[in-house]
Amino acid sequence: MQRDSVTDPQSNNYKWFVLAILTVVYAFNFIDRQILVILQEPIKAELGLSDTQLGLLTGFSFAVVYVTAGIPIAWLADRSNRRNIVAVSLGIWSVMTALSGIVQNYTQLLLARLGVGLGEAGGSPPSHSMLSDYFPEEQRGTALSIYTTGIYLGIFFGYFAGGWIADTYGWRNAFFIVGIPGVVLAFLLLLLVREPPRTVLPNAVENEKASFKETIVFLLQRPAFWWIALGCSTASFVGYGNGNFFPSLLIRNYGLTVTEVGMFMGVISGSTGMLGTFLGGYLADRWGKRDKRWYVRIALWGLILSLPLSYYTLLGSEPLYVVLAYTPAHILNTLYLGPCIAICHTLVAPNMRASASAVLLFVINMIGLGLGPLVVGALSDAYIPIFGEENLRYAMLTALTMGTSGVFFFWMAHRTLLGDISKTEAALTGMTEES
Repeated sequence: MQRDSVTDPQSNNYKWFVLAILTVVYAFNFIDRQILVILQEPIKAELGLSDTQLGLLTGFSFAVVYVTAGIPIAWLADRSNRRNIVAVSLGIWSVMTALSGIVQNYTQLLLARLGVGLGEAGGSPPSHSMLSDYFPEEQRGTALSIYTTGIYLGIFFGYFAGGWIADTYGWRNAFFIVGIPGVVLAFLLLLLVREPPRTVLPNAVENEKASFKETIVFLLQRPAFWWIALGCSTASFVGYGNGNFFPSLLIRNYGLTVTEVGMFMGVISGSTGMLGTFLGGYLADRWGKRDKRWYVRIALWGLILSLPLSYYTLLGSEPLYVVLAYTPAHILNTLYLGPCIAICHTLVAPNMRASASAVLLFVINMIGLGLGPLVVGALSDAYIPIFGEENLRYAMLTALTMGTSGVFFFWMAHRTLLGDISKTEAALTGMTEES
């Protein structure tokens, strides 16, 4: 008998309910991560920071903890209750976000942000693995893209609410207001979400777990995975590097207030990011039924088509035209992540998915999140004697030019993908025959 209650684990709609909850959790991940970006100008003024220090705060120092902790957490997620890992991680990063509001100097703020990174490391890989067990392969790109819209839902609230709260109540209170609700959500997650049964191969031993070494060896034989990781990394390098400093560019060079920038970045960046991310997965699932290479083609063509618009966004002098160029550019720039995560799960065995996601996120975040803001911040400081008040603009243009290398990486992934999928299918067939 079909169940009607969405929250009933036996209901056909329950997987969509879980997807919605995990997407909200991911949104909190980015609210707590990106709140610092909209607040960095008042924080810089009060604590006397440089752009390089801001880049370390929003990028490299956060990324090192985030990706390093993500590997062992993903290993644990392939062996234990993933729902519990996500809930505990959410509680940790929410508490550390709230504590960011009481810091008195750069070192204390750095330590608080390291704590946020440690907590957030346990969010995505277990969630990716759960969703790949809840949804069949033909729906996985759509599901993971919907989940990934949490990034931009978080950016929407982080920017929109953060800017207004900072101007109204001060930047310290902003950390408290966005951090505390995450603790409540962690308890709701434990109450409402059930750990799904893991996908197993026909006739396979259900409790057989792949070691992290086995996952790495498996991935080393799949060059498409690494080309995809590098392509995503360069897109992320530009996304984080320029994205984290774009509010500062609008404040410094266009004379906007923190509230105005928060409204702009929240509404425009949040809505276009959610649209682009959803479209990427939806189109990949639709067109990928005929040819799996569409999971990479969408990322490739999105990047190519976005480049002229992205350059104009940074070079335009009129705020209206900058916004008009930024809107379609951001849609195109956000097509890649859902399809790429989904196709990477197709390249590995089911018991390797969380670890594969962790490896993918390790590469993406070390290059993108780790180096993007740091490079842009360091270039901005270095360009002051050359470009004066235009230093940040030209630092961001340099980063965008470096990011064009992603076209090559995605093209190489496109060339090698079908051969690697065939290798995986053959390997899984061998596993089922041995069992």
